[in-house]
Amino acid sequence: MFGSRSRNRTMKLAAGVLYGFALGLLVVGLWELLTGFEENRCSMTYMFEYPEYRRVALPRRVARQYPAYGLYLYGEGLYAQETRALKLTGAPVLFLPGNAGSYKQARSLGSVALRKAGNMEGGVHFNVFTVDFNEELVALYGGSLRRQTHFLHESIKAVLRLYKHLKTPPQSVVLVGHSMGGVVARALYTLPRFNTSLVNLIITQASPHLAPVLVLDPYLLEFYSTVREKWVNNAHKLVNITVLSVGGGYRDYQVRSGLTSLPCLHGDPNKLSLVATAVPRTWVSTDHLSIVWCKELVLATVRAFFDLVDPETRQFTENPEKKMSVLNYHFIRHPVRTLGDTPDAAAVMLDLSDAWSEVNTLRLAFSTPKEAQVKYFLFALSSRRKAYSHFYCRSDNLEMSSWVYGCRQRSGSSCLQAMDLSMATELLPPYKVLVLSLSDLSSVSHLVVSASNLNGRQFTVECEWQRQESQTFSLPVPHVLSSGLTVSDFTINSSGLLHTIRLQHFHQVYQAFRISVASQCKAHRDRLPSVFVLRAPWFREDSLTTVTVPSVAEISGMLHTSRPDNTSCALLLLHTAPNCQYKVSVRTSLPRVLGQILRFCFHTVPVYTAVTLLLACGGQMSSILKTKRAADMSLVVGAGLQPHKVNLFVYILHFLLGCGWFQEVWSRLGAPPMDVLPPTTPDVTLSEGGAPAEQWPLPLSPLLYVLGAGVAFWGTALLRLVTRLVSLILAPLHRPSITRDCGTLRRRTQLAIALCLTVVGWTSCGAFSISAAFLLHLYRVLRLQMTERSLSHMLNLSPTKRKEAENGAVDSQSSGASKECNGAPLLSESALQEVRDDLELHLCLSALFTLPLTLIAPSLIHWIRNLRYATQLDPDPCWPHMVPVIVVYLLLINGNTSQLSNSKLLPLTSRLPLPLAVAAVTFCPLHLYRVTYFLLAALIPLSMCCLL
Repeated sequence: MFGSRSRNRTMKLAAGVLYGFALGLLVVGLWELLTGFEENRCSMTYMFEYPEYRRVALPRRVARQYPAYGLYLYGEGLYAQETRALKLTGAPVLFLPGNAGSYKQARSLGSVALRKAGNMEGGVHFNVFTVDFNEELVALYGGSLRRQTHFLHESIKAVLRLYKHLKTPPQSVVLVGHSMGGVVARALYTLPRFNTSLVNLIITQASPHLAPVLVLDPYLLEFYSTVREKWVNNAHKLVNITVLSVGGGYRDYQVRSGLTSLPCLHGDPNKLSLVATAVPRTWVSTDHLSIVWCKELVLATVRAFFDLVDPETRQFTENPEKKMSVLNYHFIRHPVRTLGDTPDAAAVMLDLSDAWSEVNTLRLAFSTPKEAQVKYFLFALSSRRKAYSHFYCRSDNLEMSSWVYGCRQRSGSSCLQAMDLSMATELLPPYKVLVLSLSDLSSVSHLVVSASNLNGRQFTVECEWQRQESQTFSLPVPHVLSSGLTVSDFTINSSGLLHTIRLQHFHQVYQAFRISVASQCKAHRDRLPSVFVLRAPWFREDSLTTVTVPSVAEISGMLHTSRPDNTSCALLLLHTAPNCQYKVSVRTSLPRVLGQILRFCFHTVPVYTAVTLLLACGGQMSSILKTKRAADMSLVVGAGLQPHKVNLFVYILHFLLGCGWFQEVWSRLGAPPMDVLPPTTPDVTLSEGGAPAEQWPLPLSPLLYVLGAGVAFWGTALLRLVTRLVSLILAPLHRPSITRDCGTLRRRTQLAIALCLTVVGWTSCGAFSISAAFLLHLYRVLRLQMTERSLSHMLNLSPTKRKEAENGAVDSQSSGASKECNGAPLLSESALQEVRDDLELHLCLSALFTLPLTLIAPSLIHWIRNLRYATQLDPDPCWPHMVPVIVVYLLLINGNTSQLSNSKLLPLTSRLPLPLAVAAVTFCPLHLYRVTYFLLAALIPLSMCCLL
């Protein structure tokens, strides 16, 4: 007996150390995910007058069909008073809130658009409408998405009806969708009666287009499949629909930016996906909510709206080329030129001999004086074409004007005719940059750089000839498992203004590095700041870091998407100061690696938590079968970590599915496709029949298993602690009990409750009935906890009576209990042990029961919040499994170790958890709602053991 207790203590200690380590990894990863990003550099948008939301009347049929939804017009101040009668003349914009989003989030977009319209000529302005979706949790409960889509269709028709009094009323509405609102906007085109001409421009903010963040019910997955099929398989019908998707960056831990990539055909010119850090004049990362009010991003959106307006009709243009030109200008590459200024083939240059200087050196560095002057620099191409490949120039003069030309006709030291080359300019935070390839300038004899400061403003111009091959370097990054012990570094003795470092082998999202750039210069003088750009060539996710020189800068080396092919890697572009030394060091960051793993794979952790608890339940049944006693819950949960069994079978199955003959057998059996870890490449989603080309490393699944097992271990410890505390609170309300049958139900009572909960579930909400059944079982656990405490207290107070009770010599008056339970005295060590065994069994079951309750919680919340509109949840994701879950919960309330140990079904039932755990890992990572089905497959036979 002593050896067994000592062994149990050792096993508990070992489990505590192992799962303490797992908890530490999980905490480090979560901390990095939630806090390991740059500070919020977004500027707040403010309303200068009190915002008003005027409700737009909808047809009676629509209002009756969608009582929880509404349509509003945003206004403030004088504009709100002028639009009271809803006689509108502006261009309509409709804002769509996302998951649990408020229609009042439109105030940032509406207020900025209103303020900017006051400064515009021609009376161009916008009417910003917003939809109230009742703040529904559509990211977790997909049953409302189709309803929201239909209401959006009705809202668009209602908005356009408000302009019927105009001679040239608008024919379309621009949609701005935040989060799931952007997905609903794209779902419009799946409606059979939707006229595609009603919407031809959609801008989405942090919308998970590629796949849902969590799949807690089949309706969400069905909705996404329908939208994807429409936009991919019928892309030729939607080619004129322009869609811009903006991701928030690393600050948005709710919707990772890789999910904001639009699933579309390769090369579709009217679909743009990018991250906010790459947007010119924005360059900031936003969290999931601040992307709506971030002033830098709102300004880019509003500026694009004004440039999209046709000056003749004062409505949004329907020209796809015009729309893409404007969006590229404001969101992709800002050339520091006024939009619409088409460069002339020949620009006449004034022949002012005093204003021209020919540059014969390899580099130019010029600072304008305080006095206004006209200045042009001339660079001859003929002597540089063979030795150099590119011309690089930058200037911190950010005026919207042309500044670099290609000379076609010279006259002495000046240029008479030139072509404007400035449209290729790229805007960076401190200056504008132009890189020209000499091979594209065959018709040009000289390059002209304008350094004129007609307004007397001082600025700096730096230009140089470059040989790209000599200024491009390769730096292999350390292995992801090096844990920061290995450093890759490279030193650049800067003789140029731009250097490119190819970060070899850096192309996967699970890689994360700390990139340090230290600069030092020989001479101390004023220099333009240095800009470091981390770029993924396959996706617009640039992140920029601006520093002064000399300095030490740290860059977060992480990716939002993995490369879709094997031909590219991440790039580090260094816009450097001349005559300075730059040392680039790269080392793996373990916390960031863990953060990236959780960012992409956190939804698999609940699956492994369920697997651990399922195997713990199997271990409990095996213990009852062998010893007729229940094992300590911490021991069986600690033993639930079995990657050598679970993951091994999954690897084998994954390998077999790579064989054609096995795939054919698999499909003939009607088995669903195997779930794998989520795709990480842009424009890729799981097809119905297989996995994406991108593969995660094999050690990742065992790591996720360890994290999930850690959640199970400490979650069950928390459950035990909570039950003890709650039982202490409820103990004064209950009569002390010393029997293991406390909290049980009679068969008739069980049947009546089951029927009642089934009827309630069918007529209202299945999640509500399941929650009630769970609470009944939890009450059984609490009563067992009270009984265990009462028996322990009685036996501790009466050690003499304990010995007599063990010998069966306790009379009814002294013990207070002459009845026997299963042939043993009630007040005895054996009775206490029976209660403790039942308590361990039901604690294990309660932990298992908690998982389905967690998965159905969003539908329960949705039903409660909409009770004033409808008493029945439609559709209800719980209806397929509601009755089995209720019956199982109620049957297992009366279960005890004696019944199970005597059951003939227990040997077979105890062998089911392992194959079910393998099946759960195989089919549940991308379909979390399936976890309930596999848990039921184990619990139904277990409940039958209580009857047979």
